Amino acid sequence: MPATLERFPLFPLGLVLLPQELVPLHIFEERYKVMIGECLDEEREFGILWLSDDGLKHVGCSARISRVLERFDDGRMNILIEGAEPFRLLRRIEDLPYPAGDVELLGDLDAGDASAADRARERYADLVEEVTEKRPAEDELSRLDAYGMAATLDVALEAKQQLLELRSERGRLERLDSLFAEALERIRLAERAAERASRNGSLRN
Repeated sequence: MPATLERFPLFPLGLVLLPQELVPLHIFEERYKVMIGECLDEEREFGILWLSDDGLKHVGCSARISRVLERFDDGRMNILIEGAEPFRLLRRIEDLPYPAGDVELLGDLDAGDASAADRARERYADLVEEVTEKRPAEDELSRLDAYGMAATLDVALEAKQQLLELRSERGRLERLDSLFAEALERIRLAERAAERASRNGSLRN
């Protein structure tokens, strides 16, 4: 049975956090100063939910505070967080000084698929090589799951939310394979367009 966390601190933000992803946050609102202070004192996690233009999403990701980067005299903080586990918001809690709710941790319905993982990792390596001119090492690639690959790239928020809501590792890998292929095609089209533009007006023998 899925684990339920009661009165779980929540941080609605204009971003989507994925498991394994590292994100810096600047904490400046009073209610979140209190929340993060309690999480630090009690070594607790909190949850991030995407506050999109369409409203607050109900599937988010728990976050652990990896490091406090800087503290200010007025209580503001710069912290580094790491995504932990996907969750679904079941009920809002209104009697705390910060947003909170009862949440259900979400597990996967399958353990993944080796061939889907190989395809996604190969496409990921192609994309990284195209952008950085350096291909990831095979041992590094073999350790990456879908979340690990997506966490290292600039993926659109809508696509990240889709990955977070999928309860199948195979489904996430197949979605990433498609996203990586689309990104590679866009980059290569842009490179060809730039090459053609650079030849415009040039003299030929």
